Amino acid sequence: MELWLWKFWTYSFLGLLLEKAYAAVSPRRGGARRCCLLLPLCPVYGLGVTAVLLLPPQLTQSPLGMALWGGLTATAVEYGVHVWYECLLGVRFWDYQGVWGNLRGRVCVPFSLAWGLLLAAVLPGLEQVLTPLLEKIPPEVTYAALLVFTADALLSSRVLLRAGDPEAVRVPLIRMREKRAA
Repeated sequence: MELWLWKFWTYSFLGLLLEKAYAAVSPRRGGARRCCLLLPLCPVYGLGVTAVLLLPPQLTQSPLGMALWGGLTATAVEYGVHVWYECLLGVRFWDYQGVWGNLRGRVCVPFSLAWGLLLAAVLPGLEQVLTPLLEKIPPEVTYAALLVFTADALLSSRVLLRAGDPEAVRVPLIRMREKRAA
């Protein structure tokens, strides 16, 4: 169980870095942080990769299988998380309405293909490196991290419910820096 928590948190953090890289090169997105927590984590990525890792191995053994089944799984998770954010928290962190092949603005074909290709290209090698490192983390550290994560999730959810705006969970220092840069 502890290993899966660390995988979730690690891939959530790597997802944040991916979001930052995409925002830096995308003229439409600017430097926006699209996550629901104050911590530097994008849980949709952690949930998506965790779901892919839980697929039966025979589906993901080959790069083609990983791209197909991994991409479909990550897309399904992205859709479900979007519905959860929208219905339970009253916010939309992303909207693919203008993108070809979108489904209610929650997922779209180009990003589904991108997730599949990225998973096939990176995940097997990354897992070989990360898993042995994450297995060495002491249980006490895991429990402390879980307490911090849970407190952040509760606080962030409350803020989002009250504000109804995804910008509400952006760290004030980041908002100030972005205002000065504009």
